[in-house]
Amino acid sequence: MTYCVAMNLAGGLVFVSDSRTNAGVDHIATFRKLHVFGVPGERLIVLQSAGNLATSQSVISLLRHRLNGEGEHLHSVSSLFAAATLVGDTVREVLTRDGGAATLTQGVDLGCSFLLGGQIRGEAPALYNLYPQGNFIASTEDTPYFQIGESKYGKPILDRALSHQTTLQQALRCALISFDSTIRSNLSVGMPLDLLVYRTDSLEVPTGFRVHEGDAYFEEIRQQWCRGLRELLGQLPAPPGDYWG
Repeated sequence: MTYCVAMNLAGGLVFVSDSRTNAGVDHIATFRKLHVFGVPGERLIVLQSAGNLATSQSVISLLRHRLNGEGEHLHSVSSLFAAATLVGDTVREVLTRDGGAATLTQGVDLGCSFLLGGQIRGEAPALYNLYPQGNFIASTEDTPYFQIGESKYGKPILDRALSHQTTLQQALRCALISFDSTIRSNLSVGMPLDLLVYRTDSLEVPTGFRVHEGDAYFEEIRQQWCRGLRELLGQLPAPPGDYWG
């Protein structure tokens, strides 16, 4: 399994992905799920992947291989919408190639999903959630973030704490705490984490950062969050007598 979250906020974009993959308890490995495409001063496009690893790797490999070709590619598309359409078409191409009748009858799920976000010069930043079928939806000010993979454990934190106006610094803290909650509750999501923060209209291509197990800052905020929850729980009003039946 995996967990990825992406946020499209007034100040920019935040992306965080875990790197654990597993096909049973004896087949756990680390693979990067956050992929960066870009031309400094002109565009940044970030892809996060979840689902069948072979399919997602094939999609990413094709997208990179075609950067130097004559056809449309992620360094030539005119908009983020066109980029999302291109990725969706590539997903369908890989599924058509690999999803033969024998594979389908064996019950193998080749599906994968992507989050795509970034900015191309001349337009505002955008964020899309691409489904396994290749179609997609865009984020809005009312829905400024998307998740893929094992999303349920981190979603309540994002729903309570995040809005379109949340600062990038606050949003990154929120994302990391959502990963702490997910890692604590699900063994299929794990370290290291890959993160990238992009500021609106900078048109930079950030290198991002990898958070390894034992990272001092991550450990500090996850421990402080845990202590704060315990302290706040103790400060809540006592249940009234009727609650005791």
